[in-house]
Parts: sequence; structure tokens; C-alpha cells
Amino acid sequence: MTTTIQRNKKAVAVNPLKLSSPLGASLAFLGLKGMMPLFHGSQGCTAFAKVILVRHFREAIPMSTTAMTEVSTILGGGENIEAAILTLVEKSKPDVIGLLTTGLTETRGEDFLGIMKNFRKDHPELDDLPIIFVSTPDYKGALQEGYAAAVEQIVATDYPLSSPGAVKPDKVTILAGSLLSPGDVQEIKDIVTAFGLTPTILPDLSGSLDGHLDEDYNTVTSGGTTVDDLRTLSESAFTLAIGESMRGAAQVLQQKFGTDYEVFSRLAGLQAVDRFIMRLAEIAHTPTDVHLVEPLQVPDPFNRQRRQLQDGILDTHFYFSRKRICLALEPDLLYQTSWLLHEMGAEIQAAVTTTKSPLLEHLPIESVTVGDLEDFEDLAAGADLIITNSHGKSISQRLQIPLYRMGYPIFDRLGNGQKCLIGYRGTLQFLFDLGNIFIELEESKINH
Repeated sequence: MTTTIQRNKKAVAVNPLKLSSPLGASLAFLGLKGMMPLFHGSQGCTAFAKVILVRHFREAIPMSTTAMTEVSTILGGGENIEAAILTLVEKSKPDVIGLLTTGLTETRGEDFLGIMKNFRKDHPELDDLPIIFVSTPDYKGALQEGYAAAVEQIVATDYPLSSPGAVKPDKVTILAGSLLSPGDVQEIKDIVTAFGLTPTILPDLSGSLDGHLDEDYNTVTSGGTTVDDLRTLSESAFTLAIGESMRGAAQVLQQKFGTDYEVFSRLAGLQAVDRFIMRLAEIAHTPTDVHLVEPLQVPDPFNRQRRQLQDGILDTHFYFSRKRICLALEPDLLYQTSWLLHEMGAEIQAAVTTTKSPLLEHLPIESVTVGDLEDFEDLAAGADLIITNSHGKSISQRLQIPLYRMGYPIFDRLGNGQKCLIGYRGTLQFLFDLGNIFIELEESKINH
């Protein structure tokens, strides 16, 4: 069955669901260590993204702007970019700068390649400073697309002082999509490391937005993928892309270094995690005798976690059966969550998303709407549960339907940096979270 994609025909978005492409790109940049995202636009463009991320993670978010004014918007922003970079180098001393556009400067039509060429010519002392440029107009795409575009540019950039070495069989590159929280990324890192492999996570939000106290105040990101890691991407033996939106970046690495890749559209659910675990076992498998086929080895903790998940599925599936659930999420996260719910026996009553994706044609539902939260509210009437970000709270209250918060932003709950919903353990936690909501729902019906 192919899912029908319906598009919103309204002239405006009412109660918007999607977040901007520049915000998504800045989120990806924040997964690099020593990074300072630089918005080329007005101060308001940066302030919006900063407020959203600060409220979600409850952390100080490094972010800067070229502070375009009415005059510089008309005459051109080349001088603003140069002044902003020089100021950042002097005050923040970043290891890498992520330069991204906004709707203002994209509409004007800045010659970014020319601006950066002149900057490099005028400031040869900064030749060793990587400056990653990504085009992210506000009026095109959503958070997921901006995030994916930034990751593509990160892997496509040639880094100064790079010295490509030989491919290392135990080294793998993990492209972490926007559907993964810092806690999810940490779980992936732990799983890959347990197989004796050395992962390069890109971007590594678990090092920068996981919520930890440092000894000193940092004006740039304190953790994440280092520039040295980026210089050695060519040494990776395999690329594991988590989320369909990471396929483009995986293809860039294949074209650039010849690295084979595999895309995992989801990492929640028994079969989905099994597939990921077995792929890792295959990569780590090094038979001592070419004539002897040795069985693939999986570390014991994962065998136990798998059995725990199987037991959890047995415990919770009674509560999921025939429950009507509505979701409003970014495409990658929507795909992962809807299929897990479908496998548990729940019915997807409605699905709303923010932007186009090849995954939308393969959801466990007849139709999906690319729209806003007003569309979502119209479709959600009569459901047993709605899953979306914190902006769904008012919808939950009006329709008197429980809300499970997921996606960006979540500003009325703590622990978003550590929350893990992937892998065997994360899937189990998700099933328990929803199972407990359904138990309360049944009890309230009995009491009334």
C-alpha cells in the first residue's frame, strides 16, 4: 500500500508545526566541538533559533549573527560577514565556524562564494580555520532539511591539514539524523563501541547538548565531533546513516572516499534494532580461517536487552491494541514512531508532517498531510493519544486527549538532552511510557 500525500492548500500556516531550515542547520552544527554557528541575517533570525533551542535543552547555546540592517541588506552583507568572523576569532576562538543563510539574505541573493573567496584572500592567517557554508533559506524546507543540508556540507568540506590515511577495518562513520536526541546518539555510541568498533559520530550532539557542567564557561560548543575527526573520515571502513535524510551525506562520503554505506530509516522496534545489531556484528566479524564460517558474535548485554524488550512487548501489547493514535512530527521521526506503533497493534488515525520525504509514501496509514497543527487538530478528534511537540498541549486540552511529547521543541518537560527512545532499551522505555498513559486512560474511563 502506498500512502497518499496531501498538501495544505491554505494561504497561511495556522499554529505552525514546522521549524525553520536555519534552525535545523544550526542544530547539526552544534554537534561539532569548538563550533560557532553564524547566521547571515538580522538579529531576529538568530534570536528565534536560539530561544527555541535554549528552551528545549535548557542549556547555553552558542550562536552568532552578522546583524544585517536595512542599509547592509540593500548594499550587500560581505562586510558584515567579514566583521563577524574576525570578531568571533578574536573573542570566542572557535575551532570551526558554520556559516548559514536566512530568508533575508537568500531573498537578496548574496554572492557567498565570492564573499568567502575575497575573505580567504584578505586573511591568509585564517587559512587553518574551517568555515562551513550551507544554504538554508527560511522559506524552503523545515528543520530536517536544514539539518541534512548542514551534514552534507560538513562531510563535503575539505579541511586544512588533512592527511588521508589507510582505511581502518574497525572504524565506522555514524551519520546521526535529526530524529536522534543527544541521549539517542549516546546509546548508538555505546552500542557501536561494545562491538570493538571505533565510531565517528557526525554530528555528535551527545558531547555538546547532553546537559553537563564544565569547569570553565565556554563561548563555543564544549563537545562533539572534532575537526581532527573530520580530517580522518577517509579512514572509515563503512558508513551507517541513521534516518533517510542522511542518505545524501552518505552518498557524498561514498563519492569522496569510496566508503560503502547503509541507511537505517529507523532504530526503534525489535526488527529494526536487530538489523542494526547484525550489521555491526558483520562489520566487526573477522574470521581467522577463510575456510571456516564463524557465527556472528553479539555482546551478551544486547542479547539480554533483546529478551527484556520481547518481555516488554508481551506486557504492553494488550494496552496498544486498537488504540487510535495521531502524530505530528518531522518525516524521519514520524516514520520511525508510526511503524513501531503499528507493529504494536495500534491504529494510526492521522499523521501530519512538515516537509516532503521519500518515506512518506511508505507509512502504515492511507494518507499523510504536509501541514500545520490546525490540520492536526481537525484530524485528531476522537483519538486515544496524540504525539507531537509541546505546542500540542493546547490541542490536547481542547480535545481532552492525552499528549506524549516528541520532536522539537519540548519546553514544558525536563531531560530532553538525555532522553533515549532507540535501541532495545529506548524502545522498551517508549512502550512503557505509552503503556502507562493507556492504563491511566482505561482507569479514567472506568471511574467515569
